[in-house]
Amino acid sequence: MPLIRFDVIEGRTDEALKVLLDATHDAVVRAFGVPERDRFQIITQHKKNEMIIQDTGLGFERSDQVVVISIRSTQRSDKAKKEFYQILVKELGERCGIEPHDVMVSIVTNGAGEWSFGFGKAQFLTGEL
Repeated sequence: MPLIRFDVIEGRTDEALKVLLDATHDAVVRAFGVPERDRFQIITQHKKNEMIIQDTGLGFERSDQVVVISIRSTQRSDKAKKEFYQILVKELGERCGIEPHDVMVSIVTNGAGEWSFGFGKAQFLTGEL
C-alpha cells in the first residue's frame, strides 16, 4: 500500500519506465513485505530544466537519469527503510542502469485512517484490510 510517485526527466522509453516501476515494486515487496498486488505507482516526467536535484552538500553530481521517489506509507521500521534503500539502488542499477547517486527517496508516513482504496470506505479501519 505504499503510494509511490516518481519524478524523472523526460526521454525514457515506455519499456524503461516499466522496468523502473517493476524494480521499485520488487524492492518494496522484499523490504516491506507487502503483497504482490499492493501496488500504487505514478510517474511524472519533466523537462530537464524543471528538475533541480542537488546533493545537499554531499559532494556528488547527478545525471539526467536522476529519479526522485516519493513514498507515502504507513509506518515502517528504520531497519526496513534501510533495507529498502539498499535493495532499491541495487535493483535500479542492475535492471535500469541507474547509478546510486541518481536515486533520491523520501518516505512520508501516515496512519490507517488516511487510506481509502475505493467505495468511500477506510478499509484499514473497517477491518477489510
